[in-house]
Amino acid sequence: MTVADSSSGVLHVPPGEGLVKWMSGDILTFKATGAETGGSLAFLEVVVPPGGGPVAHLHPHSDEAFFLIDGALEFLDGDRTFVAEPGSFVYVPRNHRHRFKNLEKTDARMVFLFTPAGPEDLFLEGADDPIPGQRPGNWTPERFARLAPIVERTGDIMVPEL
Repeated sequence: MTVADSSSGVLHVPPGEGLVKWMSGDILTFKATGAETGGSLAFLEVVVPPGGGPVAHLHPHSDEAFFLIDGALEFLDGDRTFVAEPGSFVYVPRNHRHRFKNLEKTDARMVFLFTPAGPEDLFLEGADDPIPGQRPGNWTPERFARLAPIVERTGDIMVPEL
């Protein structure tokens, strides 16, 4: 259940609240969407299971920033990689190829934002609704292929690693 109050102009989403979606094994909790911020930003809390994370991609119209809370994630920065640990902040400017991947044996947890909002529409429209009592599974290439129309509309570009 999502409880968000923006009647005064301030958006407040209490702990444990927000719209939840599953994408490729990751658990996404939307704390703010472009629809709720007038397009200014989107803000999500994400649990990335071992082996989880997106394919390399770039956002032509939005910057992205990450703050790692728990675990460790390997980030791709163009052609190089580095590991972000708890307390790490990562800023990715628009049009920059990136991805993150959990190479550990435990879940990683982070928050991230897009500014301006927009790329989160891929998750809102293309991700799966959670099934109570279960954890999300990894997606097949066929499942990813169903995102193609949304990816094209949002303008994001997938740039897989070779």
